[in-house]
Amino acid sequence: MPKFSSLTRVSGIALATVTLAACTATGPELPSASYTGAQTAPSDEYIIGPLDEITIHVWRNPELSAEKIQVRPDGRITIPLVRDMPAVGKTATQLQDDIRDELVQYIEQPIVSVIVNEFNSTFDQQIRVVGSTEQPASLPYRANMTVLDAMIAVGGLGEFAAGNRAKLLRIDRESGKQTEYRLRLSDLLKRGDSSANVMLRPGDTIIIPESRF
Repeated sequence: MPKFSSLTRVSGIALATVTLAACTATGPELPSASYTGAQTAPSDEYIIGPLDEITIHVWRNPELSAEKIQVRPDGRITIPLVRDMPAVGKTATQLQDDIRDELVQYIEQPIVSVIVNEFNSTFDQQIRVVGSTEQPASLPYRANMTVLDAMIAVGGLGEFAAGNRAKLLRIDRESGKQTEYRLRLSDLLKRGDSSANVMLRPGDTIIIPESRF
């Protein structure tokens, strides 16, 4: 009988080992987020979407500026001297260049700036966090956003989350290919391991499974 119990314990340990191995996340890891230049550098990645709220300043021409206007559902905006300008699908830099090209017909060397105040972005401009988290959500992407930023926004890991088996799904916009990356959310959030923090890109999806034990 003791021999049978020992065999049972050994078999149980072996089964648990196999199960744990099967639960290990696969795929490459992304490089750690930089806390120097990359954290403070601006990003041109955000693409303006329908219903986004923007502010347009025309230097020395306040009558041509527009405070907090909303991009229409048809993707266009209207400001003084510029009617039905397409805004959706452009970065803020691209939009301000297009507005400047229109205004040059009326004023000499216009200097235009565009600021996105509120984001109501399309799905390919959002960060989705699903699975075992306190508040699964779709978050508007912002410049230099990291996994830590996203996890703070959703309230952290759920009670039974297997944070180190989480994964990030990223689609290459040019090829359409989806790549799966490993995330170490438990190391990041519970152990304070900053090397587990990585930069996000618009359209990323974070999936957090639950522990099986």
